[in-house]
Amino acid sequence: MKLQEAVEKISPLDERAMDYSRKKWDSIAHPLHSLGKLEDMVVQIAGITGNPQVSVKKRVLIPMCADNGVVEEGVTQTGQEITALVAENFLQTKAASSIMCRSVRCDIFPVDVGVAADVSIFNRKIAYGTKNMTKGPAMTREEALRAIETGIEVAEMMKEKGYEAIATGEMGIGNTTTSSAVASVLLELPVERMTGRGAGLSSEGLNRKINAIKKAVQLNQPDKNDPVDVLAKVGGFDIAAIAGLFLGGAACHIPVVIDGVISATGALAAAAICPQAKDYMLASHVSKEPAGNLLLEALGKEAPLHCDMCLGEGTGALNLFPLLDTGLAVYHGMSDFGNFGMEAYQPLD
Repeated sequence: MKLQEAVEKISPLDERAMDYSRKKWDSIAHPLHSLGKLEDMVVQIAGITGNPQVSVKKRVLIPMCADNGVVEEGVTQTGQEITALVAENFLQTKAASSIMCRSVRCDIFPVDVGVAADVSIFNRKIAYGTKNMTKGPAMTREEALRAIETGIEVAEMMKEKGYEAIATGEMGIGNTTTSSAVASVLLELPVERMTGRGAGLSSEGLNRKINAIKKAVQLNQPDKNDPVDVLAKVGGFDIAAIAGLFLGGAACHIPVVIDGVISATGALAAAAICPQAKDYMLASHVSKEPAGNLLLEALGKEAPLHCDMCLGEGTGALNLFPLLDTGLAVYHGMSDFGNFGMEAYQPLD
């Protein structure tokens, strides 16, 4: 599915399904809305799928894997070889997120959209990493569109396989630098506010990172009103592909879970392309990175989890599934007030 076709397929949520879901919650023998965000998420998923018999039993994590040329500027603690190593570990249940997947009964489907080496995961490689954005655009506009449309394609594949929910993840050394650059431009906020230490940078390393982002933005002059231009000039293949996942999920009526700052930056880019796509996104946690709260606020999302996590890979998104499971256990399994011999709670003014 091409980008424009996907955008045209993104429609408002199904209000009838959401209304049915709200009434079902209100009929259950518990104080009204006492499960808070758990109830809200179930209602939202009903609207996304058009089916109030909500299920997320069949779920999948999609880590988008790619390298970033900006690592040449000393903005990371480790080298690009780690991207390929972790990408391979996803399929061997050695990466943190793949171990978590087994714990929360979630499949994993890592995708190579631009790893700087050949790896054995699903191959949609656009190039062997992006170019160094401090010396010119990270990629061409055509490459950015290919990355977005790869994300859309993968969402379509998951729909065909019967998946009911998608969690977003990533692996790419240097992608906290590119995500900070993209988010800074799209939100028109200072680079310093959007940039953290990533995987353990020193203060000197953090300054190099901030300066590299500033240099890239000044050199490339990305157009904040054109999210594809921003992704192409200062983004990464992984972020663009994640944006495509959010758009493809919305077009296919599948809920897509936001992970940390890289994933949330992809969500921000998707929302800049098609604001309606925000309705199909679920927030999981507030990342420890400085941009964590700012990105969720920009997306109009409140995350139910505050865990000080900043690992990435989809680890935060995966931790939303146990919460959804407990909420859905009550939604589908609890009797109404009549079966308990109780009068239903009445909404107060």
